Amino acid sequence: MQHMPALTIGTKTARLPIIQGGMAVRISMAPLAAAVAEAGGIGLIAGSGLSPEEMTAEVRAAHAATDGIVGVNIMVAISAFRETVHAALEGGADLIVAGAGFSRDVFQWARDAGVPVVPIVGSARVASLSERFGAAAVVVEGVEAGGHLGTDRPMLDLLPEILDAVDIPVIGAGGVVTGADIKRTLEAGAAGVQMGSRFAATVESSAPDDFKQMYVDAGEDDIVLVKSPVGLPGRAIRNPFSRKMAEGEFPPIERCISCLKKCGKEYCIMERLKRARGGDVVDGLVFAGTSAARVHDVPTVSELMDRLVSEYEACEEGE
Repeated sequence: MQHMPALTIGTKTARLPIIQGGMAVRISMAPLAAAVAEAGGIGLIAGSGLSPEEMTAEVRAAHAATDGIVGVNIMVAISAFRETVHAALEGGADLIVAGAGFSRDVFQWARDAGVPVVPIVGSARVASLSERFGAAAVVVEGVEAGGHLGTDRPMLDLLPEILDAVDIPVIGAGGVVTGADIKRTLEAGAAGVQMGSRFAATVESSAPDDFKQMYVDAGEDDIVLVKSPVGLPGRAIRNPFSRKMAEGEFPPIERCISCLKKCGKEYCIMERLKRARGGDVVDGLVFAGTSAARVHDVPTVSELMDRLVSEYEACEEGE
């Protein structure tokens, strides 16, 4: 029987090679991140949609609940990227995961605080660039992932190229939902996995019950690509709002707070994500990866982590 290996990023070592993805808006908050960290993984708080003050408070709340590793996921595309990163560092974040764009500055900010940076990448070129700037690891996110996508290629397709391009740990993300998926990804050379959709449908997730139920009920045909004003395609669960978007019907922007550095202005994505977080799964945007089609229950994080370990250990060598 093979046991799951530990995952070391910088000076931090998690007992299990599992990073919980940062899901905005207000899905991955302190309760979820703390529960994952307490169970031996790395918990992430999603910074998009939080004020700097809220970011600091969430990180501190998670640390108060666990001695495990608590990091943050912050989109480079948000206007308040600098302020949000500094707020996370002030709160004591153990690592910074940065996606939806590339920032050179974040490496210096985090280096000054002694905190590792882990960029989300979709190509060997960006992975290599990240290592040169001082990344402690990279997350290679394939087309199977939920939310904003930086590639149209599957994660296991990208993984060998990125492993060849860098000498730092590579984390596989996209389509990982079971212990067998974790084993397959690690056997392909990854040091760990990042899982978002599976953790969205857990008791400790801050998503409302109707949001979680959409994951439980979703089939493969219900996971669709949607247009995002961020400038990247997004992956979500089909609902009346996504159907309207597919037909070119975008709701008017009633109030713009310029939350993104660049915005296509087709609709206000922050408003639609907040609607979903508030329980409106009809007119809200419910991001999810392809793995949501294989989510069939809403366990506690502890139950899920035990399940993942059992599934991993039950796999035959090379399966």
